[in-house]
Amino acid sequence: MKRSEINSAIRAAEAMVESHCFFLPPLAKWNPKAWLAQTQDLTEIRNIGLGWDITDFGKGDFEAEGLVLFTLRNGRTNSDGTECGVPYAEKLLISRAGQVTLMHYHRQKTEDIIVRAGAPLAVKLFLVADGGDVDRQSPVEVRLDGMHHVVEAGGTILVERGASITLEPGCAHEFWGHGGDCLIGEVSSINDDVSDNYFFEPISRFPEIEEDEAPYRLIVPDYLGLNRLA
Repeated sequence: MKRSEINSAIRAAEAMVESHCFFLPPLAKWNPKAWLAQTQDLTEIRNIGLGWDITDFGKGDFEAEGLVLFTLRNGRTNSDGTECGVPYAEKLLISRAGQVTLMHYHRQKTEDIIVRAGAPLAVKLFLVADGGDVDRQSPVEVRLDGMHHVVEAGGTILVERGASITLEPGCAHEFWGHGGDCLIGEVSSINDDVSDNYFFEPISRFPEIEEDEAPYRLIVPDYLGLNRLA
């Protein structure tokens, strides 16, 4: 993705969030200079991936296949067994009208996807067969706000404003704003975007960035390269 495209996506996301009176933490408004000016230790923020996260899944067509995310809280277990952050995660997501978040599943994470504002969210569902392939035969049972629903393999559920869908490990899902932009909350167990996202086609979870202009906000992949943005 071009940096200008990322900048534009974040500006649009900020405007949408503000229009729905949803407030993000101060981190959301830090520009690169503000990051460098912080006097407190930012190690935990970087390690658990808090902040803006934009992806086009490496497909190069963000308007058709992409997602804007902001991770509000998260945790992780370090290689030495120590823990940082919290034992749960929360994100804010923006799915534009018809903009698809590609079919994927998690082996560890259980998540509630909650439509906070805007248009309904269309969610397409499959189970995952042994070996990690799509199960195109078995029906899928999910919970919507504590009520059980069953759809055929590849069926779509429409989640209305204020409602939520619970997605358990091994439940493959693809989603998009239905008829408009959708402001989504995600509440889950700890989120690991590096090793617990499984897609059915070759994709890149984090974008390769073409630096055609200065960053407006940093995104999670920028953090380890912070000094070059000074």
